[in-house]
Amino acid sequence: MAQNVPKQPHIVIIGGGIGGMTMAIELKRIGFSNFTIIEKGAEFGGTWRDSIYPGCSSDVPIHVYSLSTDLKFDWTHSLEFQPAIQEYWLQLARKYGLYPNIIFNRKVVSAQWDVPTQKYDVITQDLGGFLIPMSAAILISAIGILEIPRFPVIPGISSFRGDSFHSSRWNHDISLAGKRVAVIGSGASATQFVPIVSEDPTVQITQFCRSPSWILPPARRQYSLVEKWLLRHVPFYLRTFRNCNYFWTEMIYLGVFGNKFLALCIQKYVRWYMTKNTPAEYVDQVIPSDPNHKLGCKRLLYDTNYLASLARPNMSLVRDRIEYIGEQGVFTQKGLQAVDIIIYATGYITDDYPINIKGTEQTVSEYYHAHSGPTAYLGTTVPTFPNFFTIAGPNTATGHTSLLFAEEVQVQYIMQMIKPVLAGHISSLEVTDEATEKYNHHIQNRLGGFAWSKCSSWYKTGDNGKVHGLFPGSMSLFWWWLRRPNWSHYKVIPVGR
Repeated sequence: MAQNVPKQPHIVIIGGGIGGMTMAIELKRIGFSNFTIIEKGAEFGGTWRDSIYPGCSSDVPIHVYSLSTDLKFDWTHSLEFQPAIQEYWLQLARKYGLYPNIIFNRKVVSAQWDVPTQKYDVITQDLGGFLIPMSAAILISAIGILEIPRFPVIPGISSFRGDSFHSSRWNHDISLAGKRVAVIGSGASATQFVPIVSEDPTVQITQFCRSPSWILPPARRQYSLVEKWLLRHVPFYLRTFRNCNYFWTEMIYLGVFGNKFLALCIQKYVRWYMTKNTPAEYVDQVIPSDPNHKLGCKRLLYDTNYLASLARPNMSLVRDRIEYIGEQGVFTQKGLQAVDIIIYATGYITDDYPINIKGTEQTVSEYYHAHSGPTAYLGTTVPTFPNFFTIAGPNTATGHTSLLFAEEVQVQYIMQMIKPVLAGHISSLEVTDEATEKYNHHIQNRLGGFAWSKCSSWYKTGDNGKVHGLFPGSMSLFWWWLRRPNWSHYKVIPVGR
């Protein structure tokens, strides 16, 4: 007589980027297969699928920006370029058989927790606009941080008659050759693509730099054949090399964020480097002058030949405030800068939650707004949202090392949390308000002593509110805090109750 095998709880993962893939791979590794990834795009990869601007690359050592379970010996550069990173994740999707578990070209419209069934009622939508329902005993948000492009609030932005696009959605169908191009923004993407685009002398680039950034000396180098041979053939060398890269980035944390004297010394060195390598006419424009804008208060940038490219005759840098955008170009206090194309290198929206997910009381977005910005317990769970987990949630990013490390730590934490649900021992678990408030009070007090709290950046709600983006410590500390759950911080509902 056949035995009745209990049906596995269904898990829905929102997003097929590296966070969602990391979660899915871990589920596959334990032999769990009843999960569905809902991905709005047509392929895995998330931001590495979408960010195809010239020069796009990682800005942390690639041997750390790869899964600890799947090291790769033949990376070509220490800071690897987008095509190789995307291909790495596609290889993992094939290796772990993730394609049968994903639905492409589908987005999650809403999800609501149903108390009687102890499940989320999830509504998805395909490209044709059709709504398709499904249920989830566990809902995991892996939409990522760099997901929704942010456009600047500038009067007349829609009146421009030329071509325009965001750098994170680069339009390769638009040729820049022989065109006058305005680049608005001076962050990581701009410093990567401007040196490459400006190599063509027929492209006249005017970069509008609202606020300058500290730019460190180059960190990218190409691995030699000898290095790659050692990484492939010498036992334990690859793992040791990765660990050394990780500890080096932790040393960056100690130098830039953990010690004021060392931070001052490093900032003086960076100032010297920028002064030496920037054309004299732009030195005052590219080096931050605001005393509150200390090294590390914004994302650390490494020079990709950006400073030298400013000396090219087809490059110009403008610090004047943009008054408005008209049909023919950009207007500042000094008048019209006529251009044919505008490229917005203005980052992403990170201070809101874009999907209508409702727990027992309110939506995630409403919860965030009620707490002056994105808020969670350990960046992973949110009160009044049973069985809901966020990967790369509030206060999980770093200013010095790999976000993927933090995501792997979160995935291991989530796996411990959902184990009793998968085993059928409990129906749901929900973090308490008290634990969440205590945790966030603690981290906000810590954040007050960091440079991040002193200047405007995407790390903050509305650029100037509370710091919601970064974890106030080393990634080793983050791992320590999430190494095992404190079950007293959760409300647990037994099966059948």
